[in-house]
Formats: sequence, C-alpha cells, structure tokens
Amino acid sequence: MIIALCFTVTLRHIQFCRSPGMTGPVMNISVSECLCLILLLLQQTTVSTLERFEVLGPAQPVVAVAGEDVVLPCYLKPNISAVDLRIEWFRVHTEDPLVHLYRDHEDRNENQLPSYRGRTLLFPEELKKGNTSLKLFEIKGSDNGRYKCFVQSDEWFEESSIYLNIQAVGTHPVISNEGYKEGGISLVCESKGWYPQPQVLWMDSEGHNLTAGPTETERDSMDLFTVRQRVIVQETETNRFTCRVQQQQLNEIKETKSNIPGEMFHRAHPWKVTFAVIFSLSAVGIIGCTVLIHRFVKLRKKRAQLQEQYAQFKEQQELINSELKLLKAQRYAVDVTLDPDTAHPELVLSEDRKQVRYGDTRQNHPDKPERFKYWESVLGKEGFSSGRRYWEVEVGDKTDWTLGVVRESINRKGYFPLNPSSGLWVLSLSSGNDYKAFTDPSVSLPLSVKPQKLGVFVDYEEGQVSFYSVEDKSHIYTFTGYKFTEKLYPYFWLGFWNSAPLTISPVVYTD
Repeated sequence: MIIALCFTVTLRHIQFCRSPGMTGPVMNISVSECLCLILLLLQQTTVSTLERFEVLGPAQPVVAVAGEDVVLPCYLKPNISAVDLRIEWFRVHTEDPLVHLYRDHEDRNENQLPSYRGRTLLFPEELKKGNTSLKLFEIKGSDNGRYKCFVQSDEWFEESSIYLNIQAVGTHPVISNEGYKEGGISLVCESKGWYPQPQVLWMDSEGHNLTAGPTETERDSMDLFTVRQRVIVQETETNRFTCRVQQQQLNEIKETKSNIPGEMFHRAHPWKVTFAVIFSLSAVGIIGCTVLIHRFVKLRKKRAQLQEQYAQFKEQQELINSELKLLKAQRYAVDVTLDPDTAHPELVLSEDRKQVRYGDTRQNHPDKPERFKYWESVLGKEGFSSGRRYWEVEVGDKTDWTLGVVRESINRKGYFPLNPSSGLWVLSLSSGNDYKAFTDPSVSLPLSVKPQKLGVFVDYEEGQVSFYSVEDKSHIYTFTGYKFTEKLYPYFWLGFWNSAPLTISPVVYTD
C-alpha cells in the first residue's frame, strides 16, 4: 500500500524532462519520490523472483534416539520468507499421512495423525528466513520412516524427502527359570526397550545355537520392542546357558549367562522319586514297578513321537497345498513390463523395462496425467479387467518395498491411504523385517524366511490377490472377497533410501 501511495504521489509531481535546446516543463523529482520508484521496481523484481523456489532437505537419514527430541531439516532456496506459504509435513506410504499443516499464517492440525498430537512444532521466527524445519518431541519407535516437506505458494510448489531412522538399545536380557517342563528345564529370556526389533539366540557353553521357541514381542508406550523367548534345556557337563540379544543394524549385542545346578535336573524327573519310594516299600514290588514305569515311559515316548509325526504330517500337508496353489497360479504367468509414462521422475527404468531403480538425479519427464507425482512408484504397462494373471518380482535383500496391484483411477498426483478402499491391494516390507498386508486396518505378517522373489497372483472374477514366496513355494497372504470394477495394473514401489532395484523375473513353471 505504501509503495502504491508513493507511486501515485510521484506521478503527480513528475514533469516532462527537458533536454538542452528544448522548451517546456522539466522533470522535478524529490529524493523521497526517487526512493518510492526504486521500491516499486524492487517489488516487481521480487514478485517475479519469488514465483519459483527449491525445497532442500538432508541427503542422508536423520538418526534419532527414542525418547529424545529431533528436528527434521527443511529449507527454501533462495531463503525467502515462508510466512505466507502453505507448509505441509506428512508420512510417506501410511494410511493417514498428515503430520503437521501450516496455512493462512497459522497451524491447522485438525486432521493431524493422533499419534503426533502435541508433539510437532514449526519455528515461527525461522519461517521468515525460509526455514520450514519440523521439530518432533519425545520420539517413538512408530515415528521411524520417511517424511515429506511440502511447500506451496499461489504460483509454485516443491517438496523434499527426509528419512527418520529411530534407534534404541535395550536392556541386558534377564533369564528366568520356569522349572521342569517336557523332560527338561524351561528357561525364559526377556529384554526391553529395543528399536528396531532385535534377534534372540540361545546358546550352550560351547557357543552352539539351541533350538528355542518362537520369539514373543510386545510394544511399550514408546513403541519400543520387548522380546521374550523360551528354551527347554537338558543336563550338560557345565549346565551353563547363554541368552544373546543382538541388533545387527545398530551393531549391538547384549547377553546374559545362567548356570543351573545339576540337582535341579535330577529333581526334574519325578519318576525317579517314585521309583525310589516303591523300591523302599517292597523288594517284591520292584520288578513289577520297574515294568510299569518302563511301560509308562515307553508309552509316553510313543505318544510324543506320534504327536511329533502328526505335527510334521500337518506341516508337510500345508506345504504341499501351498506348493499346489503356487503351481496353479504360475499357469497364468504373463509378460509384465514397466510403463515409463507412469514412472515418478526420481525413478529410472532399464531398456527392457523389466527393472526399476532410484536415479542419481531427478528425471526431466513431461508431467503426464498418468505419471505419479508424489509416490516414487511405477505401474505395469499391461492392465487387465478380467481373467487371471501371475508375475514374479525379484526383491533380493532390499529392506523396503511395496508390491501388488492398483485400480486404474488411483490418485497419481497426491497421496492416498494404503488400503483397498483407495484402490490398492499390496504387500509391504519396511525396516528389514516388518511385513504387512495393507488391509483396513493393516495386518502384520511374521515370516520366518525372508522372500527373495515374490509371486503375485490376481483372480479378477473371484476378487482375490495372492502373494507367494517363490523359493520355498509358501503362501504369504491373500486379499479375498473384493469386487473389482476397474482395470487393474501391477504396482511397484522401491522403498526408503534403498538403491537396490526391483526386477521383474521370468516365471519358471514346472508341471
């Protein structure tokens, strides 16, 4: 308004300039009027300059310790004021992504994720300098993952990705003795406060691994892992046993040793006490009791063997059924290639369009309607609206990926919840060992063997999408009971900060 007023006043006092030899009015401009003209020109130059800007963030993941505060860096280049801009922070590939929203000069967090309520903060004074960084208070394990800093003006918008890597080293394991169980001594090992989830190992005095039960996991109020595992041990020369908890990503190992008195193993067999009592009562009854005890032990062993054989038979039957389902699905193998018109600008496709990876620089592709704008995703070239289809994808040792199918009308330009309601039927791996099927709500899948190659099978008429681990021919998960009404396309997403590619593999079918 001041500049406009100065401009008006200046115009009223400007007279035509008179050069030497000419007659007429002369230009008569005061110092204040000149300053007004300069300010007007500067404003026009600033408007044209501020039409475009870059949003910059760190190239490497931000590492934070659970329970502490952390700042996710994000800056504008040039460092113009962001006070009048829209600033949005959100999680990538989550069902409800909004973390923090600033617009119209104030925070607008009505639709913020409940887990972030009261835990996010922008820096008001720093906004004037183009600093749009976000502060997170009391970091939890569930905060681990990828974030996007999105900044928008009336004429332009840009974004930057930041990966937050949460780390927490847990307690030394505590070993408890649960007494006699199944012919031995039952020991339980527990350790608290880990992120990511660690591995639990039981070892004997020689350092050999012992066969233990499944690892039980819980999460505390900070979303940190508590792990617990049981083992049944037999008497040895030393009766010394070790519980080791290790987290390879953090290069952390904590272990505790336990020594069990030999008398406990003797008392662990009640039949010995019974035999001694019977022997002391009558010498005549020794033979009979011995026969009875021998028969009892024999029957008990036979029962245990039958139970073990039945369990093995049942497991083999399930494996056979799973293998038959996979062989049946492989009959419908199709040749899937990647569609370059849908690939996010940060992705690079191989010449044969069978492989996708992150590029070193952002690709200069035309912004077609079918191209993904926010998610670093790409679709298969061939869609289908009937019949059955099967294809395989090499995932190798990647720690993050998402694979499956999407409907044709999926939002290519904005973020969307990862569930069938949004038109997405996918299986995902994050943080190296967290497998999920993105139903509504999502389902965690505890896989004992990490798949190297994933098979995807779609039965359009039956409304089913199934996933298989090709190496061990095991079934992982099936979406069922859906009614497809649009054309479906294979969907590929590479994950967070992982340069390894995804590769569409030829299907090797053996009848």
